[in-house]
Amino acid sequence: MKKIIIMGAAGRDFHNFNTLFRGNDDYEVVAFTATQIPNIHGRVYPAELAGTRYPEGIPIHAEEELATLIGETNAEEVWFSYSDVSHAYVMEQGSKVNAAGAHFVLFSSRKTMIPSTKPVVAVTAVRTGVGKSQTSRYLSRLFKKLGKRVVAIRHPMPYGDLNEQACQRFAAYEDLDLHKCTIEEREEYEPHINNGFVVYAGVDYEKILREAEKEADVILWDGGNNDTPFIKPDLHITLVDPHRAGHELSYFPGMVNFLMADLLIVNKVRRADPEKVEEVLENCRRYNPKARVLRCASVISADDPELIRGKRALVVEDGPTLTHGGMTYGAGWFAAKDAGASEIVDARPYAVGTIKSTYENYPNAAAILPAMGYGDAQIRDLEETINATPADVVVEGTPIALKRILNANKPIANVTYELEELEKGVIEEMLREVL
Repeated sequence: MKKIIIMGAAGRDFHNFNTLFRGNDDYEVVAFTATQIPNIHGRVYPAELAGTRYPEGIPIHAEEELATLIGETNAEEVWFSYSDVSHAYVMEQGSKVNAAGAHFVLFSSRKTMIPSTKPVVAVTAVRTGVGKSQTSRYLSRLFKKLGKRVVAIRHPMPYGDLNEQACQRFAAYEDLDLHKCTIEEREEYEPHINNGFVVYAGVDYEKILREAEKEADVILWDGGNNDTPFIKPDLHITLVDPHRAGHELSYFPGMVNFLMADLLIVNKVRRADPEKVEEVLENCRRYNPKARVLRCASVISADDPELIRGKRALVVEDGPTLTHGGMTYGAGWFAAKDAGASEIVDARPYAVGTIKSTYENYPNAAAILPAMGYGDAQIRDLEETINATPADVVVEGTPIALKRILNANKPIANVTYELEELEKGVIEEMLREVL
């Protein structure tokens, strides 16, 4: 058997193992490595999920140990299995693997897609923070209008007990508490629950898909970061961001989505530089001429702008948009500006614990606060940072209600952002073709 190591971040790595290597007698997976997400190494991919060939499970190590692991295990290949990294970063890891004596391998996205018995629409992106969630919400409402029961399947975020998270179903807010969801999970699940839809996620996507099919007329794949779909789509939608023009050609595996898409949505065009919008449109035409291209806007609004007008605002944004996505602002920042905030307060001098570390690791976040919450301790650090920052109001640019999970000592103005087609009816037309 060929010994291999899978480089991951608690998501794509497990899916690649399940679809390519579980029960495959030609390979022995000797280890996973983990990065990007705090505190996910030091665990074991459990025997119950790994299969009978791994009675002790598979250890998960920190990625910093990779070169040592290659030597100690005599691994022949290392499979790269996580997302939203530059092409230069991918080859940097490949060079390290090569220098340590192993082959460096990229998986085939198509060979890891699970076929469904129901129509599947996939929403993906070229970078984190382009607008997948608002697009998924928009699609769900269209399916409802068409009289179809839609069930969303979300990209994995299994940061806890992997056996317990093998197949999770979320249909009510109580389910979020039941499954001990992190802020990152809540940001993705709550909007579907708000719209009255069921969402599945977890670790074993074969099992997840079969459960979802039992209550769905159509499956909506709601992607994470810029990863490729786990479920084989009948319609593949990829979002492109003119605020990061050129990234559609320079980030992995976002460029894979860019090339595979049936529909390319160039989002946020009203707030982007027109020259950058045209640059992205030209890249769409040049690199994926078979795809239909649609310009869209992200309509941002605050539920109570009077709370913000003339006030010192602390802007809290979706965490992954600022970390994995590398953005310096988000919907909350625009909403605070539009509502006439007198000042956007810099939270960095008041950051504590893991939030302070986040600013050190992601200086691009600068004067806005990433809503990091990968565990109870980090949620406490976020709450303490919010309460210590001398602001009059919190402008919440995340898709969730922070007040459900922390106690802020200042009022919170919630921000919503919704997709708007600038060429009306295109998405519905393409959905009807799929159905």
